[in-house]
Amino acid sequence: MSRLNRRRFIFHSAHRTVGLTATLAALPHSEVVAEFLEVEDAPKPPPKTLRLCLVSGSEEYRSDESLTWLADYLQENFGIVSDKAFARGLKDLPGLEALDRCDCMVLFTRRLEIDGEPLERIRRYFAQGRPAVGIRTASHAFQNWLALDKEVFGGDYGNHYGRDLLPRIELAPSGRDHPIVRGFEPYVSPGSLYRNANLADDVTVLLTGTIPGHTEPVAWTRNYKGGRVFYTSLGHPDDFRHRSFVRLITSAIFWVCKHAIPDVVGRTGL
Repeated sequence: MSRLNRRRFIFHSAHRTVGLTATLAALPHSEVVAEFLEVEDAPKPPPKTLRLCLVSGSEEYRSDESLTWLADYLQENFGIVSDKAFARGLKDLPGLEALDRCDCMVLFTRRLEIDGEPLERIRRYFAQGRPAVGIRTASHAFQNWLALDKEVFGGDYGNHYGRDLLPRIELAPSGRDHPIVRGFEPYVSPGSLYRNANLADDVTVLLTGTIPGHTEPVAWTRNYKGGRVFYTSLGHPDDFRHRSFVRLITSAIFWVCKHAIPDVVGRTGL
């Protein structure tokens, strides 16, 4: 069995028997990237190392686990460095000083109730027109600032459809030529489909999710205060097992930072 085929066998076998955390922790990231990107050697880091601030606080979707795995994956394969601002309850979000030195904020919190200086740090970051990637519950990231969804991401979160209706994720017509979704392969997401009926006029929809009788936008971009932002309503823990989703988030990070997206991220085929 070739080395690459052996990696595929290990990856698929592990996913059948254990959960996200155990699966990803058990495999070196070099083996995971071989499955996702179909390469023997990890790609070289970009000329300038990017630094992220990962803001986590979505317990329902195990954002701490997913973002920790993502940080390791991005550093090992793309040289990206990540600082963590992980919530300790609804009202405590330490580590936000990392926003002052990061190139991009990755936001994945859910209805946190922070206020005062911590919330002001978030507001200032967006007001300065700095790059951001929002995942899943970032549309209702802060209970004290629910307007963030419309103001910054241009979204219109209105709850979700039934959890038993798994959406098929596909390219939107308006996103077919966008570099973030180059090489995207449709897949069925394990998470429920979010309702976003009335997006801002200036968003560019990249992906849609479809269940019987309904299609909703699930990923889009926008400029806010002169900076690039990206949002996706995907982000269930099992989305992180899908090559297309990992490519999507990786490409979005490079794009909002105005860095060239590595060609290897866009490769297709298993």
